[in-house]
Amino acid sequence: MQRIRYSRYLKSIIILLDLVVIASIFMFFFISRNKELKYSPETWYQNIFSLLLLFLFWMLLSGRTKIYNIPRNLTYTLFLERLLIHFLLFTIGVLLIGKVSYNAFFNSDTYWLSFYLFFFIFLIKSIIYFGIKSFRSLGVNYRNVMFLGENSSTEILRNIFTERKDYGYRIFDYNEANISIEDLVGFWKENGIHTLFLSAENSFGENTESEIFRLAEANKVHISLIPSITQSDFFLYDLAYIQTQPVLNQARYPLDYYANFLVKRTTDIVFSVFVLVFICSWLFPIIAILIKATTKGPVFFLQKRYGFHEEIFTCIKFRTMVVNEESSTKTTEENDSRITKIGKFLRKTSLDEMPQFINVLRGEMSVVGPRPHMLAVDNYYKPKIGRYSLRSMVNPGITGLAQVNGLRGDFGNAEVEMNKRVLADSFYVRNWSFVLDLVIILKTVLLVIGGDKNAK
Repeated sequence: MQRIRYSRYLKSIIILLDLVVIASIFMFFFISRNKELKYSPETWYQNIFSLLLLFLFWMLLSGRTKIYNIPRNLTYTLFLERLLIHFLLFTIGVLLIGKVSYNAFFNSDTYWLSFYLFFFIFLIKSIIYFGIKSFRSLGVNYRNVMFLGENSSTEILRNIFTERKDYGYRIFDYNEANISIEDLVGFWKENGIHTLFLSAENSFGENTESEIFRLAEANKVHISLIPSITQSDFFLYDLAYIQTQPVLNQARYPLDYYANFLVKRTTDIVFSVFVLVFICSWLFPIIAILIKATTKGPVFFLQKRYGFHEEIFTCIKFRTMVVNEESSTKTTEENDSRITKIGKFLRKTSLDEMPQFINVLRGEMSVVGPRPHMLAVDNYYKPKIGRYSLRSMVNPGITGLAQVNGLRGDFGNAEVEMNKRVLADSFYVRNWSFVLDLVIILKTVLLVIGGDKNAK
């Protein structure tokens, strides 16, 4: 097994750095706002006790928000979500303590204090996050891994590891044509294998598979099971317990709960009204004039797409192609001759999607969610990908988790890329949160400003 010697030390250093920042910010505000306060041993004792209380609260909260549980495949989107939730709860806690406490330490201009604290914590943790990613891209702090029972699912994961060097996985290939348990153990020891990725649907016999698990445990090799792309059972049920007996309950997704749905729908309406009134009111006429001046045809492009629970609705976009008969059956290609000059700009900046805020107000779409596809695309992939219909468990979105991570599904190996896109959409459906939506919107704004290199 590969020995990972430094990860715990690194986590301890990160925690200590956070606590130093918290202590520095709080002490600075306390001293600067209480210059007339007469210092005494009792005052210092109270301040130290207050700091220890803050440290304890921060660490207890981290167990819930998991800001120090940072797997190497954690995306920056989820990293920001955890940090925002943690900071929000920490600030609320400090405000409540300040309200019920007469200690001046907790009443040092809390709003400005919170701003500075968030800024420095966010800055330091982002530098650490991207610093670690950069080191892993250079081949430092890597994990030795291997695959067994390879199929379409393991191919996707292998593809992800190959593309994302910053995850820090080094793949060792093993010839499993004539698998030998003795050779397998020797392979683990020779290459220092840390993790074995095993397909949940493999061709090994029951005895062979049991022996692999037994030897992996004995040799301290971690095993990660990869469910089949065509198998949706892993996503239909949640593991629960009745006393000590495990049972599988049919999964309920976050937006199945009315309170979450109400929060998301209210946010959609408020955000859409703001965009339509303050941005689209002047932007739409400009884009309309440019489209009409450069090409013949209507300003808007209307297309039938599947929405919530696969109900068909009319999706509204700015027209970016010349009028053609294949617009509803043929997907966009690299350097597609149908795309107009102004259309290329609109696609690159995603401004062609702006009219869909009207769809959001009508309740047919959401600001954030799985992007709706052409009916022909959905009908093609639905029987091929087992989890595909899970996308329709929420309203489709103007932007989504797949889009902000560059997963468009229409370039490179289309089959593999579409599988990766559906995985991202499935993850969003099962792990929706208000903060996750905010992070996706922020990343979308940055893509609009900088241009999306994956747009066609």
